[in-house]
Amino acid sequence: MTTSSQTKNGLPQSEATGRFVRHATLRQLQLLEAIVRLGSFTRAAEEMFLTQPTVSMQIKKLTDTVGTPLFLHVGRNVEPTDAGREVYAACRTILRSLTDLEIKLADLKGLKSGHFRLGVITTAKYFAPEILGAFCDQFPGIDVSLKVTNRTRIIERMAANDDDLYIFGEPARAGLDVEATFLAPNPLIVLARTDHPLVGQSGITMERLAQERFLLREPGSGIRDSVVRRFAERGLRPNVRMELGSNEAIKHAIIAGLGISALSLHTLTLDGGAGRLAMLDVEGFPIERTWYLVHPKGRDLSTIAKAFLAFAVDREREITASLERTYDILRARSAG
Repeated sequence: MTTSSQTKNGLPQSEATGRFVRHATLRQLQLLEAIVRLGSFTRAAEEMFLTQPTVSMQIKKLTDTVGTPLFLHVGRNVEPTDAGREVYAACRTILRSLTDLEIKLADLKGLKSGHFRLGVITTAKYFAPEILGAFCDQFPGIDVSLKVTNRTRIIERMAANDDDLYIFGEPARAGLDVEATFLAPNPLIVLARTDHPLVGQSGITMERLAQERFLLREPGSGIRDSVVRRFAERGLRPNVRMELGSNEAIKHAIIAGLGISALSLHTLTLDGGAGRLAMLDVEGFPIERTWYLVHPKGRDLSTIAKAFLAFAVDREREITASLERTYDILRARSAG
């Protein structure tokens, strides 16, 4: 006899629910959420700091618990089945509830203990650790974590509420409804090796720059997007010789004579302007960008997150002063 309380596969609702609660784990739900969001077992493994076989094994266990396939392979990517989408929706609800619970528990503890998660795009790694370190000195009972990745991944993490706050530029282009607080300037400058023929020249045109071999960050990088847009505004395209996945790799490539590039001034603040690099005087540069502290609009920030936001904003003068010192070094080198 079939009753309204039975599921589609014939199991009583209480039995099906009980089986899921008994056998599914929070880690499995986190993995499924990451796979659906990223479209890849490999990328989910990277984000969760696990091996791909471990991810596959955990998803197989979750599939066995559910009793029906959760994913379909489409080329190199995977897509959720109908059952996978249902489990994903439940995952988002569960993980959001746990995040809200964590916020409430942290508020009860005040600033004596708790956890704070900060996600930043790659270039912000040149100053974000210093802010986090100073924050930990003031609030030693708080554990902090820092996720550094490119702009595309940070937007994905923000959509999934993986962190408490984010540092990146151009929040209006994120495609999400966010609240943004000014943090610091983030100028993009054109760099060449100190013996490059354009070093020391004034008013270099974009047309002249387009003739040079250009080094660009990988797709998904905010710096890349800004540079390509600046060329496009003049009806030009950069002569791309190479795409590289990090600012450090680009600096080394410039020094090796492989080309020129545009990078954030922040990438040079830790090494005193990088002794073998010079700033070019190019029309339309620097590109004046800005760092913001960002979080999804309408999301309640924990007491810790609010404290960090205020603490970081107070560091703006120090960040700007560090940029000015680097500017002075590069101007002197370019002139001399």
